[in-house]
Amino acid sequence: MPVHRSGTARVRRLTVAGALLAAFSFAFTVPSSADTTPARGSAYMGMGVLAHDGRSGTPTTSDATQTEGVDVASYQGNVAWSTLWSSGVKWAYTKATEGTYYTNPYFAQQYNGSYNVGMIRGAYHFATPDTTSGATQANYFVDHGGGWSRDGKTLPGALDIEWNPYGDACYGKSASAMVSWITDFLNTYKARTGRDAVIYTATSWWTQCTGNYGGFASKNPLWIARYASTAGTLPAGWSYYTMWQYTSSGPTVGDHDKFNGALDRVQALANG
Repeated sequence: MPVHRSGTARVRRLTVAGALLAAFSFAFTVPSSADTTPARGSAYMGMGVLAHDGRSGTPTTSDATQTEGVDVASYQGNVAWSTLWSSGVKWAYTKATEGTYYTNPYFAQQYNGSYNVGMIRGAYHFATPDTTSGATQANYFVDHGGGWSRDGKTLPGALDIEWNPYGDACYGKSASAMVSWITDFLNTYKARTGRDAVIYTATSWWTQCTGNYGGFASKNPLWIARYASTAGTLPAGWSYYTMWQYTSSGPTVGDHDKFNGALDRVQALANG
C-alpha cells in the first residue's frame, strides 16, 4: 500500500531547483552599463556623436568649395591611404594620444602613411579632463606625436573635447572648471609648438559642458561634429567652422570631414 509522504521533501526539491534557476539566470543576465564601459584608450573622435546627436543626412553638393578629409584612430588599423587619395581625400588627422596613459599603436602607419601619399596631415588628442591637468595632457600630446613643423604638410594639433565615453559626460567638471582645463591645454600647446590648436567638439556638448563659452573663437580654429546635411548652429564665438566631421560611415574610412575652403586654405593652415 503506497505511503503518503509529507510535503517536506517536495519543498526541499523546489527550493534547490529555485536556487539553481536563480544562479543560471544571474550568469546570463544582460551586462550592466558598467560592464559595457569601453576600455581606457579606445575612444576616438566622434565616438559620442551618434548616441547624443544622432544622424540626419549628409551634405549636398553646393557652390561652396570644400576639401575632403578623414580622421582615423587605432580601431581602423592600417589604413589604405592610396585608396583614399585616389578618391579625393587630401587631408587627414590621426589620433596620437589619450589622457596621459595611451598612445596609438598604429600612429606611425596612419600619420606617416597619409603624408607619404601626398596628404596634409595632423594629429589629435582625445581629452580626459578628469584624469590629469590640461597642461599635463598637452605636454604628453606634444611629446608623443602631436607637435608641429613648418613643412607645409603638417596641420596644428587638434584637441578632441567631447562626451566622456567612460563616465559623466562633462567629466565631473563644472562649466567654469572645464573652460579652465581647456585653457590650460591650449596655452601649453601654444607655448610648446608656437601654434594655436584646433578645437574639435559638438555644439550640444560644448553648450552643456562649457556653458557655451565663446572665448576661444578668436584664436582656435573650430572643427565641428554634426552628422547632418548642414553643420548647424555653431558654438558661441565662432561665426564659421574650419573643419566639419559630417559622417562616420564614409567609404574606405568611416569618419569623413570637410575643410571649409579649397586645398590652398588647407595649406595655409598648415603653414601657419
